[in-house]
Amino acid sequence: MIDRFIHGEVHELRLNRPPVNALSPDLLKFLANEVRRSPAQGARALVLSGREGMFSAGLDVPVLIELDQDELGRALAAFFDAIESLAASAVPVAAAITGHSPAGGAVLSLCCDWRVMAEGDYAIGLSEVRIGIPVPRIVADLATRAVGRRVGEALCVSGKLLNPEEALEVGFVDELTPVGDVVAAARRWCEQIIEAPEKALAETRSLLRRDLVESIQRQSEDDADRFVDRWFQPELQTAMRDLVARLKGG
Repeated sequence: MIDRFIHGEVHELRLNRPPVNALSPDLLKFLANEVRRSPAQGARALVLSGREGMFSAGLDVPVLIELDQDELGRALAAFFDAIESLAASAVPVAAAITGHSPAGGAVLSLCCDWRVMAEGDYAIGLSEVRIGIPVPRIVADLATRAVGRRVGEALCVSGKLLNPEEALEVGFVDELTPVGDVVAAARRWCEQIIEAPEKALAETRSLLRRDLVESIQRQSEDDADRFVDRWFQPELQTAMRDLVARLKGG
C-alpha cells in the first residue's frame, strides 16, 4: 500500500492502492507508521507521492459506508493519526501531487511542508460540503493556515475544486511542474531544505508547526464524533450510497 524509494537522504513514500489511492483505514495506518519510522531509516526528508494522474481520491467511501459506528470511529482515528504523523514529522515532507487530489487527498497534502502539483487537467480542493459532509474544524484550520482565513473560508464553504493554476494563485500549492517531473521537483525542494544544519532545521520546523500539531491533537476526537453523528443521518447515508453506486457504475 506504501512503496518506499530511497534517494539518498530523501525517501519517497508512494501511495499504492489502485485504482485511485483511496484512503482506507489500513492504508492510513501504513502511512502513519512509515512516516514515523522514516528518520530511523536514514531519511532527512520525505516525499509523499501518488501515481501519475492521481495523488489520492480521498477517503474510501465504499469501505466506510459498510462500517458500523465503532468501526467508523476507528477509521477516522486512523485518518487523524495519519495527518498528525505528517504535521508532526521530525523531518520535512514535500507532497508530490501527481494528479487529482480532492477531499482527503488534499488534506494529506496540506499537512506537508511544501506542495508541488502536476500541471494539466487535474483538480484539488476540499469538496466535502458538496456531498453533505460538514468540513471538520481541523480541515478548516489546515485550509486557512495555507491560504488565509478569507480564501480558506470560501473554499471550505463552496467545496470548490481548483485547477493547478488556481491552486497556485491562492497558495493551496507552492509549485507547478509537468506531471512527469512532480516527484523530482519535490525531491529538489527536499534536497535544498536539508542543506541547513540538521538541529537548527528541526527546532525551527517544530516551533513553526507546533500550532498545527496541537490543533490536530486537540480537535481530533470532537471532529470524529461530529463526523460519525452526521454520517449516520438518513439523508447522508442515501447520498453516500448513491455515490458508491455511481462509482461502481463508472
